[in-house]
Amino acid sequence: MTITRISEFQAQPESTETLHDFLLSIMPIIKSSHGCETVTLYQSQADPTKFTMLEVWESIESHQASVKNIPSEMLAEIRPLLAAAPRGDYFALIDSK
Repeated sequence: MTITRISEFQAQPESTETLHDFLLSIMPIIKSSHGCETVTLYQSQADPTKFTMLEVWESIESHQASVKNIPSEMLAEIRPLLAAAPRGDYFALIDSK
């Protein structure tokens, strides 16, 4: 069974475009990680400083292991761009059959 990781980010207003570009830049790293099926990025229409990333993984462990693929210096770049700490959780699809 696959899981979906939903992560939310909020940029400092002056850093919105920079955070947007940063999140796009890490997507190929995420996509190439073992166990990643897909990753998509969304930007709120009501508040452009808010971003949501949806990642579909083979397992929670696959997602957690993938974080090691993003260089620590890249992760350090994101902190000053954020208005708040990123939030995220794992979700399982509910089959309505």
